[in-house]
Amino acid sequence: MRAVEDGRAAAIESRRAGTALIGLLGTSRWLARLAELRQMAGGSERVSRAVAQRHVVEGALERLRRGLPMGPVEQVVGSLAADAVALHATLEGAGQARFETSLTAGLGGDGTLVGPFHMLRVAAQHRARGFDVRFAGLAEGAPFDLLITRGGSAAEIVCDVISAEEGRDVQRGGWARLIDAIDPDLQIWLANHPGRYLLKLTLNQGLRPESESVSALHGRVRGLLASRMRADQDEAAILRLDPLMLAAQSTEAGLMPSLRREFGHEAHLAVMTGSGGVCVLAARAGREDEVAAAIGRRMQAIAPARLTGSRPGILAMLVEDTDALEWRHLRDQLEIEGAARQFLTDPAARHVVAVSCASRREMFEVADVSGELRFRNPGHPAAKSADLATAIVSSA
Repeated sequence: MRAVEDGRAAAIESRRAGTALIGLLGTSRWLARLAELRQMAGGSERVSRAVAQRHVVEGALERLRRGLPMGPVEQVVGSLAADAVALHATLEGAGQARFETSLTAGLGGDGTLVGPFHMLRVAAQHRARGFDVRFAGLAEGAPFDLLITRGGSAAEIVCDVISAEEGRDVQRGGWARLIDAIDPDLQIWLANHPGRYLLKLTLNQGLRPESESVSALHGRVRGLLASRMRADQDEAAILRLDPLMLAAQSTEAGLMPSLRREFGHEAHLAVMTGSGGVCVLAARAGREDEVAAAIGRRMQAIAPARLTGSRPGILAMLVEDTDALEWRHLRDQLEIEGAARQFLTDPAARHVVAVSCASRREMFEVADVSGELRFRNPGHPAAKSADLATAIVSSA
């Protein structure tokens, strides 16, 4: 009974915190942003899912505001929203203005609130590890975000968000919009050509979310469907339409595991069904994804610019726009470890004592952080600091 009561109390506090943060942002601005996100979705179920996934913090805050049932994401967002409101109250004028600017920047265009919430989560992690945490970037305008101290030691932390899209030639945003554009054409085509088909696309020049990139490829797919040919090839892309040979149910749930085994974790997949049958679309870039390399390049860029060099530095990287399958591959194949350790040998890392990398799964979906990776720089003078150990010791 006590656990149930505690859970209810926590839920009430989370909803209060979410509502308070929305009040801090401005209710009119918040409602305008929700309308903008609905417009981005455009009434399409696929694009709507993509928009909801990208704007997970905003969605969770709105569910808290409306008093809807809470899941793990809402619990985390509610806790961090409480931290945000408390932090705002402790900051003075200039610090409050900086914090408000960072929050409102996430409420415009393609921005999100993940960045500020990542910083709040990293701060909460280090408080739980026994550090005193100061939001030096907000309070003092420091180039780094957090200053942690324990005993006689201190370290600067830079909290940064990088999209895995930066390491992909075929980007998921572009793929979602392409599938949305192709759907009506395929529905008509399947009605006139009953059966099971596989449309394979090798996109040597990639695919971006920009309308020009999507519309050009859409036009080629439409032309292929309208012709008697079953292949279209040039230096930009190779399109091939074949019978679908996989023995599986003609539904997305039934086909997707087999397709993933067949095409691998990097493939972009979609299952289109109609009254006449099913068509699977499978796309790949002309080269392998370089997500880990993109993380390494980002660390090379931010370390010299955002660490002062007067204290040991920590880079806390959140990798956005990735799923559990891809993140597991990056971890298990040691791609992130390889990129991080290579970065730590670079002159740009001379002030970095450790780097950590996490995905949205570690941030929102599970209680533990076993999927988060941390790598210590053995060449840094503070690498063996006992005071800093819980913040810098390698997890892999």
